[in-house]
Amino acid sequence: MANYLPKPLSTFNILKEGKLTPSSCRHNLQLPQQFIDTVASHHHHHPKFKHSLLSLSASVHVLTESRRPSDAQSLLLRMIRKSGVSRTQIVDSLISTCGSTPLVFDLLIRTYVQSRKLREGVEVFKVVRSRGISVPINACNSLLGGLVKIGWVDFAWEVYHETLSSGVQMNNYTMNIMVNTICKEHKFDEVKTFLKGFQAKGVSPDIVTYNTLISAYSGVGLVDEAFQLMDTMRSNGLEPGLYAQNAVLKGVCRNRSFERAKEIVKEMFRIGLTPDVATYNALLVECCRKHHVLEAESVYNEMLQKNIVPDFVTYSSLIGLFSRSTNLDRALAYFKDMKSIGLVPDNVIYTILIDAFCKHGVISEAMKMRDEMVDRGCVLDVVTYNTLLNGLCKNKMIQEADKLFYEMTERGIHPDFYTFTTLINGYVKGGNMNKAVTLFESMRQRNLKPDVVTYNVLIDGFCREGDMEKAKNLWKNMISKSNFPNHITYSILINGFCTKGRVVEALRIWDEMIGNGIKPTIVTCNTIIKGYCRSGLPVDAAKFFNRMASSGITPDNITFNTLIHGFLMEDQMDQAFDMVNKMESQGLSPNVVTYNVILNGFCKQGRMNEADMIYGKMIGKGLDPDRSTFISLINGHVSQENMKEAFRYHDQMLQRGFVPDDKF
Repeated sequence: MANYLPKPLSTFNILKEGKLTPSSCRHNLQLPQQFIDTVASHHHHHPKFKHSLLSLSASVHVLTESRRPSDAQSLLLRMIRKSGVSRTQIVDSLISTCGSTPLVFDLLIRTYVQSRKLREGVEVFKVVRSRGISVPINACNSLLGGLVKIGWVDFAWEVYHETLSSGVQMNNYTMNIMVNTICKEHKFDEVKTFLKGFQAKGVSPDIVTYNTLISAYSGVGLVDEAFQLMDTMRSNGLEPGLYAQNAVLKGVCRNRSFERAKEIVKEMFRIGLTPDVATYNALLVECCRKHHVLEAESVYNEMLQKNIVPDFVTYSSLIGLFSRSTNLDRALAYFKDMKSIGLVPDNVIYTILIDAFCKHGVISEAMKMRDEMVDRGCVLDVVTYNTLLNGLCKNKMIQEADKLFYEMTERGIHPDFYTFTTLINGYVKGGNMNKAVTLFESMRQRNLKPDVVTYNVLIDGFCREGDMEKAKNLWKNMISKSNFPNHITYSILINGFCTKGRVVEALRIWDEMIGNGIKPTIVTCNTIIKGYCRSGLPVDAAKFFNRMASSGITPDNITFNTLIHGFLMEDQMDQAFDMVNKMESQGLSPNVVTYNVILNGFCKQGRMNEADMIYGKMIGKGLDPDRSTFISLINGHVSQENMKEAFRYHDQMLQRGFVPDDKF
């Protein structure tokens, strides 16, 4: 035997015709096993030897019958990986060598699932069924579980219905897998009917069934239904355990009051359950979500008192809370505590802290945190780099951002849409439009499609430079790429045209915006009014003001102040004063700046009675006049040679702690 290496077909013939098949050796499996092992050992010494599909099939049958499932699966895996062999050929080969042994097909389907070839597993399942062979329920469950785990619920239902029609006795595992499927699809109204079907077959819901349903109901906010399920459990002799209680607790935290959640924890203690880290994390996450700092620390301290060891969720929640609450010292204290108990911070926690440092403008500390990350073996991902880049750009450290971007690409981290938009925005704010445009083109070359935010940033940059032609061209390019403008895009362009005094073109953009069904904001309206006033057309601004009202847009203080200033610039004092009255009639209160502008206008025209009246209205409204108020009034009365009034305002000015001019 040692010198003879059988050919694949010879191997099959020896097994099949040499009476070494499992059927002929059922009471003596040693001989066929020895033959297979001998062939296997020769295969190691003669790598050119290859099994045929038939010889592999025959060997699988022998090994399966010999209760050597691991060895059988190894050969099945070779069959699966054999090039040029279809799933149908594999099934038919196994059938032709030794009939329809259920355990063989059980192993075959399990092998597909374990090797993560689920789509092929479904195909094999269908071929086996088409040959009239019943697949064992354990193999069906394995395939169903694998499909549901990766979210292929349509395939799962196909397999389930085929299993049902085959008449194979289903069990609790089958039921629970499919209940999980129904929950993933949020088809909760189908649960009762589905469970009744299983109960008719003698399969009743167990603790896993109820836990799955309670978790699913709680997860989508159906807390009352979850509580009802817990009552049903008890009536069926099953006591809800810690898993079910924690699931309901999470639901209550999301949907109801924190006080109710704390009552549930007390109830857990009362019935003899010991809350774990997941219990307290549910409370803690809710506190952090609502920014309840004191309550969050109270929950954390209670955890420690109960000797419950905090985990990643605990610390990431607390670090995130204090990072957002501008209390970096507390965030860093929890970060230190985390490391002291042996927990190694991951990318998420480091990135939270880096983001906090960046938002506080402490870039040097953010970079130190980045260095610590690298030293501890954490690989910086695109999110961490984007966070750092955003911090650098917002703090006008564009050169440092450029270096970091280079480092990012050198490390093999692919920039994403957010990376480019952040850098483009940084260069636009820094006035380097050439670099911003270069990055924009680079972005498109990488097949990263700019969205409306990216376009808005660039259009705004061109508008700030006063290059309205480039802004318009980019606008057209944006629309041609099916990126449609939003209200921010329109506001940017309208502001750009108004700033250049091109109000007619701004109004054309306005009309297009309205025509496209985008409701203008008060900011956009104020921009148009400012454009008219800058062009010396306050009357046209007032007409647009009336148009605003007819469009259902309520003016604000800025609207009125802009109009008042516009009329004053054209020495139309009466109209400006009318605007103040209109402002008050609409429930808006003029501020000190508003009154000062009007008062100064009256003083310059020598209309001191009106100026004194405006001053009286200021005081009556509870507004404190400032130094500018008194300077205008004193100079106005001096110009009218009314020294008595000038000195009276001079004395009031001194009483309020303002230093007057040496001369008036």
